[in-house]
Amino acid sequence: MKQYLWLALGLAVVATPIGIAVSADKNGAPAAAAPAAPKIAGSKIAHVTVYPNSALVTREVDVPAGTGTIELVVNPLPPQTLDNTLYSEGSDGLQVLSTRYRQRPIREDTREEVRKLEDELRKLHLNGQRIQADIQAATQNMQMIAKLEDFTATGAKTGDKSALNSESAIALAKYVMDSRAAKAKEVVGMQQQLQDNKEQMDYAQRQLRDLTAGSSKVERDAVIVVEKVNAAPGKVKLNYLVSAASWKPQYKFRAGKDEKENVRLEYLAAVVQHTGEDWSGVGLTLSTAQPMLNAAPPDLRVLEVAVIPRGAPNDPMLAAGKASQGQSMQLEQQARSQRGMVAENYQKKDVGNAVKLLNEAAALDATRELLWTSRDELVLNNFKNPNRRSGSDEGPSVTCHLPTRLSVPSRHDEQIIEVAKIDLAPEYFYKAVPVLTNHVYRQANLSNKSKYVLLPGEATMYQGTDFVGRMNLPLVAIGEQFTVGFGVDPQMQVVRQMIDKTRTTQGGNQVLKFEYRITVNSYKPEAVKLELWDRLPHAEVESVGIVLNKVAPDLSKDSLYVRENRPNNLLRWDLEIKPDMNGEKAYAVNYDFQMALDKQMSIGGLQTR
Repeated sequence: MKQYLWLALGLAVVATPIGIAVSADKNGAPAAAAPAAPKIAGSKIAHVTVYPNSALVTREVDVPAGTGTIELVVNPLPPQTLDNTLYSEGSDGLQVLSTRYRQRPIREDTREEVRKLEDELRKLHLNGQRIQADIQAATQNMQMIAKLEDFTATGAKTGDKSALNSESAIALAKYVMDSRAAKAKEVVGMQQQLQDNKEQMDYAQRQLRDLTAGSSKVERDAVIVVEKVNAAPGKVKLNYLVSAASWKPQYKFRAGKDEKENVRLEYLAAVVQHTGEDWSGVGLTLSTAQPMLNAAPPDLRVLEVAVIPRGAPNDPMLAAGKASQGQSMQLEQQARSQRGMVAENYQKKDVGNAVKLLNEAAALDATRELLWTSRDELVLNNFKNPNRRSGSDEGPSVTCHLPTRLSVPSRHDEQIIEVAKIDLAPEYFYKAVPVLTNHVYRQANLSNKSKYVLLPGEATMYQGTDFVGRMNLPLVAIGEQFTVGFGVDPQMQVVRQMIDKTRTTQGGNQVLKFEYRITVNSYKPEAVKLELWDRLPHAEVESVGIVLNKVAPDLSKDSLYVRENRPNNLLRWDLEIKPDMNGEKAYAVNYDFQMALDKQMSIGGLQTR
């Protein structure tokens, strides 16, 4: 009987010389044996360096005792491994001969979180089948109750003496009604259970699709061949880059209620990693570098000039206004796109194409700067950012080694890691710009005396435990001074108003004169420093003359202000506001200015740049 069963399955039992049964097909040929699972070397993640768009993972791989050539298989590597980035490092008595990456097909996904979801889905599926069966049984019972109801009704209509008597009919009717109500309630409850079970299955399936998106049923191995001289066990380091990992800086500034207290800076890192493997108890380094895997700088190629007929539709000399700005932005976007593909080409070991892309991006930048950038745009860019660099917008390469070992599981949400806590001595002052807002803001000058470069990022500001707002922190070098804001102070008030204006004629010109007053009220119990800002119109054309006449008190003597802002007709006063300066004793700033232009001309409008 057993023999027939095996034959029915298309297999036969074949005796072997050593008495072990192996499977064969129905023609007697031995079936192909499943490939033996590779012997996996023990390993653990020791260190991770997180870059802006990737991470370098370092694993310590155990090498067993013995001498000679040994092949080590490290498994599993995460799905996000960049296969061209694997390399290994030996140690004393251990020489790495080769490192390669391979993929093997598997029947099921071996990741623990995937298997947990698959098990959960199987349980939910079985539970759904059980509930369906219970609903069917309850439905059949309700049909039986309906038959009892028909039997009772028929007996009552015919008056058959053999049928139920009145007491029995009433009891049966009551049973039918109670049973129908109970069964209906039971069915509704089971339908609700079924719906809840379906929602749980849908959610688990979405999670499973999210986990397995872009992956196939393969296992990824690193195969390391080492030559051992020492017989004792040892370790080698396996390094590989993974995508789906990134980080960005975040900050929290906490100012004390007392201005003598230090400002506490919490330097944080928002890390995202869904590489498919957990980083448990690892040494963590945060870096802003781009791991292009190229040790030498790219070669600079010749920049050729192309000539077109003057007056052609694409002649940059004819472009102006929005057309010029649009072309400039388009070239900038193309250059950025070219640079975005450079790292990918380096990872593929296509150095030639990577260098070509860098040179083409630089050529686009040169075209934009030399031909399509107007003088006004150039002046504006230099005014907004005098330290702006041409070409690539890459920031500085900064590396930060975290002092403690950390665990960062693989998941899709952002994880906040503390980099450092830094106490900074503040120099508080207040700033008011009444031409823009009537609010007065509390600010502090701080000096970065820590060992960390503060990278550009979002900062959350607190006054004690009270949240006061957010600001964007610029790049701050070690030792550099910077300014942060701690929100609006309602104890300081400022008002700007025009007092007078006149129009007179001098020769062939008309002279427009304007007088303004700014009043500052302080209700604070101590004297404070106030930085007050205003502005005059600014004209680059000689046909309009703008002159500041009387001003009291004098403008700021700060050298940076005098060099950078005063030539653009921005006004700044550095004031000390005492506690009793409010109401009739409010601090007053007065100034007047005039605009002179030809009598035949008019002011067409004012705009900012």
